[in-house]
Amino acid sequence: MVVRFGVLGPVSAEVDGRPARLGGPRQRAVLAVLLIARGRVVSAEQIVSAVWEGLAPPSPTTLQAYVSELRKALEPGREVRAPGRLLVREGPGYALRAAPADVDAECFTDLAARGRRAMEAGEHEKAEDLLGRALELWRGPAYAEFAEAGFAVPEAARLEDLRAGVREDRLAAMIELGRPAESVGPLEVLVGEHPLRERGWELLALAQYRAGRQADALATLRAVRRSLADELGIEPGPALRSLESAMFAQDTRLDPVEAPRPRSSPPSAPPAAASGHSGNLPFSLSAFVGREPDLELTGRLLAEHRLVTLTGPGGVGKTRLSLETARLRRDADGPWLVELAGMQEPGLLPSVVAAALGIPGTATAEQLAAVLADRETLLLLDNCEHLVAPVAETVAVLLSRCGGLRVLATSREPLGLSGEAVHEVQPLDPAGDAAELFLRRASAALPGWAPDDAERAGVVALCAKLDGIPLALELAAAQCRMLSVAQISDALHDGFDVLVGGPSGPDRHRTLENTVAWSHRLLEPAERRLFHRLGVFAGPFDLEAAGAVAGVSPVLPPLAALVRKSLLAVEPGTAPRRYRMLETLRQYALRGLDPEDLAPAGRRHRAWVLARAEAAERRLRGPEAADLLAMLGEEQAEIRTAFTSAAAEGDGEYMLRLAGALYWFWYRKGHIAEGLSWLADAFALAPDADPGVRARARAGFGGLLYLEGRFQEAYETSLVAEEEARQAGDPVTEALAALYKPYMGVLAGAHLDVPALLSHAVEVAGRSGEQWLTTEALMVQGMIGRVLGDPSSADVLARAVAVGRACGHDWAMGSAVWSSMKTALDHGDGRRALALTGELLDMLERHVDVTSWLVLLHTSAHALAVAGQGGRAALLMGAVDAVGRRVGFSPEVMDPFDGPREAAAVRESLPPEKYERLLAEGRRLSRQEANALLAESSVRAGGTPDLVGGP
Repeated sequence: MVVRFGVLGPVSAEVDGRPARLGGPRQRAVLAVLLIARGRVVSAEQIVSAVWEGLAPPSPTTLQAYVSELRKALEPGREVRAPGRLLVREGPGYALRAAPADVDAECFTDLAARGRRAMEAGEHEKAEDLLGRALELWRGPAYAEFAEAGFAVPEAARLEDLRAGVREDRLAAMIELGRPAESVGPLEVLVGEHPLRERGWELLALAQYRAGRQADALATLRAVRRSLADELGIEPGPALRSLESAMFAQDTRLDPVEAPRPRSSPPSAPPAAASGHSGNLPFSLSAFVGREPDLELTGRLLAEHRLVTLTGPGGVGKTRLSLETARLRRDADGPWLVELAGMQEPGLLPSVVAAALGIPGTATAEQLAAVLADRETLLLLDNCEHLVAPVAETVAVLLSRCGGLRVLATSREPLGLSGEAVHEVQPLDPAGDAAELFLRRASAALPGWAPDDAERAGVVALCAKLDGIPLALELAAAQCRMLSVAQISDALHDGFDVLVGGPSGPDRHRTLENTVAWSHRLLEPAERRLFHRLGVFAGPFDLEAAGAVAGVSPVLPPLAALVRKSLLAVEPGTAPRRYRMLETLRQYALRGLDPEDLAPAGRRHRAWVLARAEAAERRLRGPEAADLLAMLGEEQAEIRTAFTSAAAEGDGEYMLRLAGALYWFWYRKGHIAEGLSWLADAFALAPDADPGVRARARAGFGGLLYLEGRFQEAYETSLVAEEEARQAGDPVTEALAALYKPYMGVLAGAHLDVPALLSHAVEVAGRSGEQWLTTEALMVQGMIGRVLGDPSSADVLARAVAVGRACGHDWAMGSAVWSSMKTALDHGDGRRALALTGELLDMLERHVDVTSWLVLLHTSAHALAVAGQGGRAALLMGAVDAVGRRVGFSPEVMDPFDGPREAAAVRESLPPEKYERLLAEGRRLSRQEANALLAESSVRAGGTPDLVGGP
């Protein structure tokens, strides 16, 4: 099935050549937002903000309904429970995995770039053909029906500007092919539509001159001079002034060229199609220049070897070559990009790789291999040089156990594995691809620039000085906004002799460092200071973070300067805006940071991370939980950097404080192994830390041990945490430990006076004044009461639901509802248990919860089995098994009282062969498909009843 999208006109789609029904304006706007994102994940909140701009937001189900209808229209043959491959849900948002060749705007961009390259190579016939085909793709204004919509205006303006440039290029090709008279009419139309684009006027005057209309040509130049003076108060640019001088001098270079004789030529090849609709490769933001032999060789190596590593100095273009190679693959799944530049902790490598594939929480390479065993896919590991040993170890496990897997890695040194094919990526040829790359990027920085022969010769010399390193070329080209080619070359020669090597490394590497140093020297002192301090960030950051970590106020002026000077990039589509630094630049910034400034910058970074985490922790059990959990997820690179930095300095107390603030995030998101690892290290480093700090961290430690099914350790941990909190005078942590102590004790089989301990815990929680704590105390009392057969447990759970709803503690309220589901199942009422899932499922999706979501599905499967729907129950159990293995969490292990009984009930509801078949089918369900199955079952059971009522 082929799905093609059109945005060069009204938004449209075709499925196998037939128009798809895309629905009304809002539904089409949702599709437009995803098309503009070019494969990036757009959060549900961002989609709603864009589509309903200025209006009251709709209910969450409205967006879900639109997405569902779009999926039906775009993937009509998809089975009900089959995973989506085109419009996919990832984390808190959605992405459209359309291949570039299937979107007319991307085809247009590709044809435009190829046409421009043909023009620059003097292949004017080929250029006219390519550019003509590009223009034929247009059916009207870009995103026509959304011309006034804020989300579409920037992208539509970009495409319209590119369209005008293509029209100019095509008419220029016609002039060079000896058809100036034919081009005059279209050029007159063009300058009428775009009177301030100087190149259109230049081409019109040239066409008139070559058509024998010299007087008209000079009149055209006078007209554009008046227009620019009246509208902008400026003189014509160098190209127009040079053309005018040449006309007055009757320069022979302006003489008409002879039209070539017609000849047949093979049609140009269409843009290469991407390999399917899965994967996570970003769309290209600029044309890929040169590297055809490298591209062919890398593709051939990947066809012959299962591990290919691209090596070479930083900035040589390894990442871009790997991405372009991956786009040409046609594997059944993927390709999947894993960016390792911000990765600092080797032990987390399998988790990071798994998260990139949409399976976060996997703790070991073996677990990841179990998931990938039957998949035919390409894994692209980018920037491996600082993790060579752990990457090699992980790749060895994956390749040995996953026969359909191929790995393409980029690194400054080989991984050293048997069977590895290594290709060293060389710099670009200064007189060829390097010069073309520089000219293309300089033209983007300075639109309308038309270098003469002397400037082109200067570009070749400059590229030779920069050793053809693409990053160096792009940094230099960006300066064309302020400096001429000669000035750039002089700056390199006078300030940074590129032929002088640094203390270590190959000459090319030292040349790249000198190029970055040159850009760095152009900064003002405040900008330079900010640049170095921002190097401590491991990933993207926002304005507030930049100010806090850099210790600069106000931070906006120097930060804006760094963006202008191409030393920081803005991440599009982020609100508030987030910024990132290229990895090579970040390394340079850190190396240049004064040792006396490095330690304070690291401390400020750790303090900022801790402040963010502690501020969030105080509100994670309230109505802001969903947003705060998402925020902490975005800051994982910084959090891990802070832990690593603190561990290196032996600051265990800091690690305990940070872990104490983050454990609830780890608990909800299923990062169990990671949380336990950091906590263990922190306790080992700071056994004598402040009792209050130890108590909070230990309470979290106990919660994570509970999720792993280590109940005796969890119980003992709660005893110590309660005592430490009492010593520190921390009533909230003391109450938290006290209320979970009997729960863990019951699970561990300890002999306790459980009713007395529970009553005391509820009383202490009430005295704390924290409603969320009271909710959890009532929840625990009701849950244990149900297990022990206390008839009042249903009323206690109802109170927990009421208090939790009032204070916004959705998780505790949901856990009480989960226990109420079990109460209903104790009475054999599967329909009521299913009816209770509706609101709980919505809450868990808002929070993108992992552990509680798995627990809900496990119990819901039991309810389905009791209600006589064993097939659906087995499907849900399959989903629980698949996701649970990925994150290292088992509801059956965590819940020894009911988990085994629930699993047995589902297993016994079907004949063995049917159960195994449906279980395997369920393992292939996506989270969204499992949710849809459960939501439908809940509605069939009668919707969501009064959650405060008893069974």
